Amino acid sequence: MSPAISPSAHLPVGPSNDSDSDSDSMTTRGTIQTYGSDAEANRGSAESFAEQAEAAVERSGRFTVAIAGGEEPQPMYALLAEEPLRSRIPWDRVHLFFGDERMVPPGHARSNYGMAHESFISQVPIPEENVHRMRGELDPEEARERYEKELRELFGQGMPRFDLIHLGVGTDGHTASLFPFDDDVLGETERPVRVAFFEEEGEYRLTFTLPLLNAARRVEFLALPGEKAGVVRKVTRGALDPMRLPAQFVRPTDGELIWILGPEAAKGNDD
Repeated sequence: MSPAISPSAHLPVGPSNDSDSDSDSMTTRGTIQTYGSDAEANRGSAESFAEQAEAAVERSGRFTVAIAGGEEPQPMYALLAEEPLRSRIPWDRVHLFFGDERMVPPGHARSNYGMAHESFISQVPIPEENVHRMRGELDPEEARERYEKELRELFGQGMPRFDLIHLGVGTDGHTASLFPFDDDVLGETERPVRVAFFEEEGEYRLTFTLPLLNAARRVEFLALPGEKAGVVRKVTRGALDPMRLPAQFVRPTDGELIWILGPEAAKGNDD
């Protein structure tokens, strides 16, 4: 049995970094950026991707980014393959990872890699060796070991520090494949990748762990539909209950936490 987890185990104290945008609001759990339409929110997120890529390449010669899966970020990722962002992003210096993946082949309709490949990877000049997909077609533990090895080869020993990690949030408060009350995975303190079991779908997944997420230089949540408004408010402004709402555990120890919200997802978060 896993040990009990203190709500503060993965939660650094204090707010993320300030932002200069007039449309931003600060909570002790990140900066909330509210947009007037979903299209504007997607554009803002895509612009941020390009900005972070340019800054990282200037700083270190490469841009390490992990993206989210599912249908919600697909329109935003599609913008990365359109001008002017396609030419602006230094794709030859981008190392693209995935925050979680279902244990399915890359061509499967539920594959996060498959979504990203169709949305933008196949349409931009990123070197094939710079796309680091999780091997969903393998045995889960073998896939986990291979991904951790791939992380070590690029980042070296210790917890990887990504320049940017994209996340979404489920209506149940999960993020990546970190699910409510999964004591074992939520309590991980050393490994960057774990195997999780999603009971609702009866499927295994690979997921980044909280230590890896919280080591990032910048984490961005994207939430658009109105059905997310309640959980966004709970995660960013509600009582601290991270075992029920794992997205509350995401608070970078030395980085920025940003929430990019469409108008419907922002309802109730602007008071």
